[in-house]
Amino acid sequence: MPSVSETQGILNGADLLFDEAACQQALDKMAEEITEVLGNEYPLILSVMGGAVVFTGQLLPRLLFPLDFDYVHVSRYGDKLAGGEFNWSRAPQEAVENRSVLILDDILDEGHTMAAIKDKVMQLGAKSCHCAVFTNKLIDKPKPMQADFVGLDLPNRYVFGFGMDVRGAWRNLPAIYALK
Repeated sequence: MPSVSETQGILNGADLLFDEAACQQALDKMAEEITEVLGNEYPLILSVMGGAVVFTGQLLPRLLFPLDFDYVHVSRYGDKLAGGEFNWSRAPQEAVENRSVLILDDILDEGHTMAAIKDKVMQLGAKSCHCAVFTNKLIDKPKPMQADFVGLDLPNRYVFGFGMDVRGAWRNLPAIYALK
């Protein structure tokens, strides 16, 4: 675990990409788009832990329609910066069969984790599966899937804040930063 001074140094040396107001506007826009598509479906919302906790906590109160909530925990990263094998800590506990499902995650980077979650949801018998990501990283290679709802597009840099961490810190920031 880095020290307080180390983490403060990371933040002080970072570039602000999206301030709190821009993040809140993106949430409002996403809520409108999701409501238009899923507002009459009584969907099951699946949040991907732990990065999506900030996004989920701020999006759900903006979705003014009935929904069920659950979460999944799957990762390819752990403490590493590069993806590895999938580690499923928790699959959906709510019944998925014949449901409209919306998966929420903080970032669509290369897209492999989200694609695996969506495949799992469909294998469990979901009627439909949509994906919403607060951020979409613009990378130079094709992704196995695209999100149905995107809050903000990001440059291909290491980003943190608004649920995304750097060395385990700064998920709690209300804005999005990038390492220099």
